[in-house]
Amino acid sequence: MSTASRPAAVAPAWLAQRLRAAGGAVPFRTYMDWALHDPEHGAYGSGRLQVGPRGDFTTSPSLGPDFAALLAPQVIQWLQALPATEPLALVETGPGEGHLALQLAEEISRHWPELAARTTLLLVEPNGGMAERQRQVLAHCPLPCRWLSVAELAAHPVTGVMLAHEVLDALAVERIVWDGALWRQQQVALHEGTEAEPSLRLEPGPPLEPQALAQLDPLGLRNAGPQRPAGWTSELHPGLGPWLAGAAGGLAEGHLLVVDYAHEAWRYYGPQRSNGTLMAYRRQQASDDPLLEPGRWDLTAHLCLETLINAAEASGWHLVGQCRQGEALLALGLAQRLHALQQGSGADLPDLLRRREALLRLVDPAALGEFRWIALSRSTAAEAPLFLREPPLE
Repeated sequence: MSTASRPAAVAPAWLAQRLRAAGGAVPFRTYMDWALHDPEHGAYGSGRLQVGPRGDFTTSPSLGPDFAALLAPQVIQWLQALPATEPLALVETGPGEGHLALQLAEEISRHWPELAARTTLLLVEPNGGMAERQRQVLAHCPLPCRWLSVAELAAHPVTGVMLAHEVLDALAVERIVWDGALWRQQQVALHEGTEAEPSLRLEPGPPLEPQALAQLDPLGLRNAGPQRPAGWTSELHPGLGPWLAGAAGGLAEGHLLVVDYAHEAWRYYGPQRSNGTLMAYRRQQASDDPLLEPGRWDLTAHLCLETLINAAEASGWHLVGQCRQGEALLALGLAQRLHALQQGSGADLPDLLRRREALLRLVDPAALGEFRWIALSRSTAAEAPLFLREPPLE
């Protein structure tokens, strides 16, 4: 549904007050940051969103421990490549409910106890509501663990592995709109009128500044051309550079693994994708309307692969490889894990079937299998990751 044909969304009182104080309208990026990360009203900031099959949206770790078990050898490869005399850290940024952190800690402690004795689990969670739930999940974590901010991590950089699993897609994006002659910044505006409740609308705002326009050149967007009619909308990702720079500042040596939906620029900004990739999620339902009940829906936008890699390299990272999740998990032994499930006893059949379904969902190319795994290193000499090697033979 186009923005012009959508019914106006109701503005909650907290947001209406915020918009009035800002002059009646703000860039979409500001609105998205408020809706997700405001400590009291934001979907993540308040801890309102729930992750998992019974929550608002499903992630790979929330389907069970098999995802972490498959990922663990990759984490171990990177940890073992680091100096044998130094303390190590496993850093997870935006840890969600804490399931992946706990499952990896259990895997490392169970199968690599000598490495576990040198490893601390560090959780970087800016949203207080989410951090509180993570503390409950990790109350009996087998690795020493603590929570810290990006600034605290940067003040005392660590050696180890950093994970960003479905984190960067929650960074606030800049929405841009082609009006037929100029690129404009999309804004969220408050309309009060004579209605009983003030409403929200997406509107074209001021023309893009030269710095933002310069970002369009490598994406093939500076000249919109006749294929993109007035109203064609997409996203830019100004938060990627600062986030990657902060991550680089906190990791003195080691790897960063980004797992997220990402498209090459030619797919992301193709003329047929006329409303970008922005989506809202709540209670396992999806919507392309980002103004629905602000603070109660997750908002997410895919990453542009080239934008991510360029921002990473400018921040001191080196790309060591990337592929889709389905390919990565097959290289890490998913087929063998499926085969092993078939050897289980009949008494365990319900659990075996549940795990089989979860493993298949992890590699489904129409869903979780389409995630990108993007490995970045602080060293130019990093060896190829395990997940890019040929899958093991049966």
